[in-house]
Amino acid sequence: MVKIEDVMSPMTFNLMMSMGAGVLLGWLLKGKYGRQVVLRNEQAAETAAANENVSTMGETGEYKLVLVVRTDLKMGKGKVAAQCSHAAVSCYKQAAKRKPDMLKEWEHYGQPKVVLKAPDEEALVELALKARSLGLTTAIIQDAGRTQIAPGSRTVLGVGPGPASLVDEVTGELKLY
Repeated sequence: MVKIEDVMSPMTFNLMMSMGAGVLLGWLLKGKYGRQVVLRNEQAAETAAANENVSTMGETGEYKLVLVVRTDLKMGKGKVAAQCSHAAVSCYKQAAKRKPDMLKEWEHYGQPKVVLKAPDEEALVELALKARSLGLTTAIIQDAGRTQIAPGSRTVLGVGPGPASLVDEVTGELKLY
């Protein structure tokens, strides 16, 4: 009998399972909400055609969400993926409540996300404070400590979604993860 460990590493298996779960969730949500989105898009197109003074997308700039991962924790790929997912969902939920218009702009631009790296917890906290001072949505994720790292460890910072130029003021100097 062939064991999964003989075919691929546990981290690769976890990453593949996480990606599969994400695809399945997207497919299920599309089935539940997809028709409503199509109807809203059709209504928006009709409204735009009827209104001569409609603003063209692009005049307001580009929007993005940045996820900043601590590199000193040496998290596995699956762990990083899970922590980034937590940060993205947290930022999305906050933006839906506090900045729905900005969230719509970000969604219109294809929901761009960038994953960057920070050396340690101190850098993560400094970035969060700077982002908040600029009025950007932030989420610092703390791990429960059930697997790879100590409980309460701050793992990932989510910044945005927000205007790319403003997000870049906070994270523009960081390197890609």
